[in-house]
Amino acid sequence: MEKNNLFALSTLGQSPWYDNIDRNIILNGELQKLIDLGIVGVTSNPSIFEKAISGSSVYDNAIKELAAQGQSPLDIYDTLTIEDVRSAADLLSGVYEQTRGRDGYVSLEVNPDYAHDMQKTIENARMLHQAVGRPNLMIKVPGTKEAPEAIRILTRERINVNVTLLFSLNHYQSAAGAYIAGLRDRLKDGKSLGSVCSVASVFISRTDTAVDKELGRQTHAELKGRAAVANAKMIYQKFKQLFYGEEFSDFRSAGACLQRVLWGSTSTKNPDYSDVKYVNALIGKDTINTLPHNTLEALLDHASVRLTIEEKLDEEKAVLEQLKTLKIDLNKLCDDIQDQGVEAFSTSFRQLIKAIEKKANS
Repeated sequence: MEKNNLFALSTLGQSPWYDNIDRNIILNGELQKLIDLGIVGVTSNPSIFEKAISGSSVYDNAIKELAAQGQSPLDIYDTLTIEDVRSAADLLSGVYEQTRGRDGYVSLEVNPDYAHDMQKTIENARMLHQAVGRPNLMIKVPGTKEAPEAIRILTRERINVNVTLLFSLNHYQSAAGAYIAGLRDRLKDGKSLGSVCSVASVFISRTDTAVDKELGRQTHAELKGRAAVANAKMIYQKFKQLFYGEEFSDFRSAGACLQRVLWGSTSTKNPDYSDVKYVNALIGKDTINTLPHNTLEALLDHASVRLTIEEKLDEEKAVLEQLKTLKIDLNKLCDDIQDQGVEAFSTSFRQLIKAIEKKANS
């Protein structure tokens, strides 16, 4: 691995993943170049696939061929995404083997329309797991209030879960508790724990966007751009308590993997903020940062890489206390933006199905 900022992150215990997938970058070798630079995982979501398939002609022939075989637009979507994820997983198989299953994963999200229907989520996750057929696949399950039972059951069945769209400490604790419950079930079943892995994806920038909007109605400009990092650092403290403490010790002894925290949505939405704001501030052991392309380039160019996740914790706690004083309910805001995130992915998914239908009929 070239000694760059990706290498520096890995040395400090944070895994850099790439938040993008596209058949073009698989076919032209760009994804392999990123892996050679130090990317050790890939994440996808319905919005990413919508941009990839709708905005490119590379899928057009395959769409027409599949349509001619009688596949529906939804079936075509599954076929295309499964092929892309399988190809990316093969490219990352070396990382998966070298890290003994710590990294090297590719994430594929269940149908976003099932975010509040856990039985359909479970069934869709099982189908995707079987269809991709790669040990370094993670199934993304939105961390809605209905999600814990699905996370528990899939973990018990040795299906790797990336719990996505987490925003608040409450969301995180629910996801972590469900993973631990699934491991406990596996122990009761007499099954091995080392063969299953999970991550908890905490979205960052949208929290600042929501809180800054609330602060814009008040006179506390000094708190703008502070909530997301403060919230994430408290989540990391809870992660340490859960997975480094006594509660998890029996699972560790049985070979269980930590459910690492993954920082998602780490591109800055506000142009007044540094483009590496959510990289520099959240570097910590046993974490992951999944990087959109522009953020990856900024990281390689000018990020300041050092352990920061536990810096100024008292200040971060004070920020959260000030928000409470101002009657800004962070938990309520996080619930709202989670709902918005679910709806945004569903909208992208429906637009993609329409685009596939149009290409199939063209």
